[in-house]
Amino acid sequence: MLFGRRDAGLPTAEEALRGRPEPEFPLQERHTVLGTPLAAPYPHGLAVADFGLGCFWGAERVFWQAEGVWTTLVGYQGGHTPNPTYDEVCSGLTGHTEAVRVVYDPARLPYASLLKLFWESHDPTQGFRQGNDRGTQYRSAVYTHSPEDQSTAESSRARYQPVLTAAGHAPITTEILPAGPFYYAEPYHQQYLAKNPSGYCGIGGTGVSCPVGVAPLEG
Repeated sequence: MLFGRRDAGLPTAEEALRGRPEPEFPLQERHTVLGTPLAAPYPHGLAVADFGLGCFWGAERVFWQAEGVWTTLVGYQGGHTPNPTYDEVCSGLTGHTEAVRVVYDPARLPYASLLKLFWESHDPTQGFRQGNDRGTQYRSAVYTHSPEDQSTAESSRARYQPVLTAAGHAPITTEILPAGPFYYAEPYHQQYLAKNPSGYCGIGGTGVSCPVGVAPLEG
């Protein structure tokens, strides 16, 4: 192996790989399914949301199928190493998780509805894994782009936990943080399941419905 795996915990900034000032590969120009540009700037009125819910191949497909989504792309977020490669992220030495960036029309698809889709499409109680996929790069995460989205995401987590608990599930381990740098993944990862219809998809929810119409908790 080029890098030693680190599944026990996240590296500190000092322990993380150094990375590079520029990406080693270009970003694919257009979405394989939707035909829309992957790179910003995006049309006026659209919003951005970032989610980590396990292997990003299946996770991206969950979102590009949603009505009101303009484009999606996959990448690495929540870590320290600038412009990491897939192999580096899989080593556990960058601190990133596999993430999906969702560009959507909030007039057609409210952020709360995206959160419902997020919670129900994976098991947010598993820590550094998702199903059979193990490693810090598979942790559950929501990275927000406004204080309002941060509050809504935290509220949705608080409202979903008692429903999960009643169904016999463990505490939610999802991290909810303001979005840091999003580093896009290699071209072959973008819309992977559209290019490889029989490819691996590890996405699977708990079967527990998340309450809709979430709002910030009072007090």
